[in-house]
Amino acid sequence: MPFHNFELEYFQSQFERTVEINLADSSVQCANISDLLAGEEARPLLELPLYYPEVNGTGLLRERIAALYPDTSASNVLVTVGAAQANWMVASTLLEPGDEVVVVSPSYRQIWGLAKNLGCSVKEAYLRSRAGWRLDVDWLEELITPKTKLLSIVNPNNPTGSILTGDEMRRIVSLCERRGAWLHADEVYCGTELKGEETPSFRGMYDRLICVNSLSKACGLAGLRIGWIVASPAIIEDLWRRHEYAVIAASGPSMKLAEIALEPGKRKMLLERQKKLSREGHAVLESWVRDQQGRFSVSPAVATSIAFVGYHFDMPSAELAEQIRRKASVLVAPGAYLGTEHHLRITVGYEPQKVRTALERIGAVAAELAQAPSAAHR
Repeated sequence: MPFHNFELEYFQSQFERTVEINLADSSVQCANISDLLAGEEARPLLELPLYYPEVNGTGLLRERIAALYPDTSASNVLVTVGAAQANWMVASTLLEPGDEVVVVSPSYRQIWGLAKNLGCSVKEAYLRSRAGWRLDVDWLEELITPKTKLLSIVNPNNPTGSILTGDEMRRIVSLCERRGAWLHADEVYCGTELKGEETPSFRGMYDRLICVNSLSKACGLAGLRIGWIVASPAIIEDLWRRHEYAVIAASGPSMKLAEIALEPGKRKMLLERQKKLSREGHAVLESWVRDQQGRFSVSPAVATSIAFVGYHFDMPSAELAEQIRRKASVLVAPGAYLGTEHHLRITVGYEPQKVRTALERIGAVAAELAQAPSAAHR
């Protein structure tokens, strides 16, 4: 069976340590341990025995995760090595060769690739760029059939930052109920909203539902590699068995730091920090786009520290990203690796001057390319 590389992650792994400015990641400038432990007693962490931790996650961590969801207890939670391991276990537990899977594009293409590597048939429901990256639920209804095993949704969306409305969420659940499909809700960007309330989880809306989240995005703690799955106790047990094969357990020190991060006051501080960086970065990006003589465009930011920036000249996004890397020493993510061409995913959740410097370099490369004889506006 052909193996599909995880193109986005492979691209980042190759180059993220060799450029001067990396804007290809999808989190904010991450917090450090001193930020997290400010006002905390560090001794319990320093005296933590480095023995095997609880395999399904420490009791306190699972309780604090459960408290983020309605009608949820620690028995509904499995702690994983990031959301990436959680997504891998969902696919390997639920899917078999020949199953039909529906994903939304553009999006983080982990489930897309995992399903293909398992021999599944994958369909894509595309967000509508001209409608602010809204999901066409009527089109989704046509894609989901009685053969559909799994629908995978990232909400808020990576890379566009769009957020499903309550009505859209209810319609999606209804579609899955009618077809008997599993719903996989990747909710790692909940808490990154630039205005208004935190996006509600799908949790509690459907029986055949698996919710995934992590500390990487909203809390800016990607290096802890702590994620989780929230589901019924029965499916948690099935996933747990795969967890034991894959990693045995997440890191004990990481789980101790995660317990601290999910203390309500500390989580509030981390979310506010992340949103401040994201708002400032988006403002810098939007100002830059206005000065680019129509070569770039972007929808108004709604959530996340990332922007899905359209460009209006003929060049594959992987080639454009390579030109930017070589000529400007800036790394951005090609839209093709997220399912939609002629876009770049650019992370803006850093100090404004760093974002401004990177964008000026990108603009210079684009201006040079636009003058080339082969350049054609789209």
